[in-house]
Amino acid sequence: MESGPAIFTGMVFALFGGGLLVWTAVRVRQRQPVAQGVSPVASATVATLAAIVALAVGAWCLARV
Repeated sequence: MESGPAIFTGMVFALFGGGLLVWTAVRVRQRQPVAQGVSPVASATVATLAAIVALAVGAWCLARV
């Protein structure tokens, strides 16, 4: 009974992290800003770190099933 919410939460974090990582990579590759009004390097770094953390949380949730 408890595995249902863990699977849902893990998939949400994994999809968000993967989507953010792909979106950030595309923006950086096209030399477009990741965030308006912020240093391009800083915004890409923070977005990448947030994506990696979300993927790690998703993997942790799915490993607990």
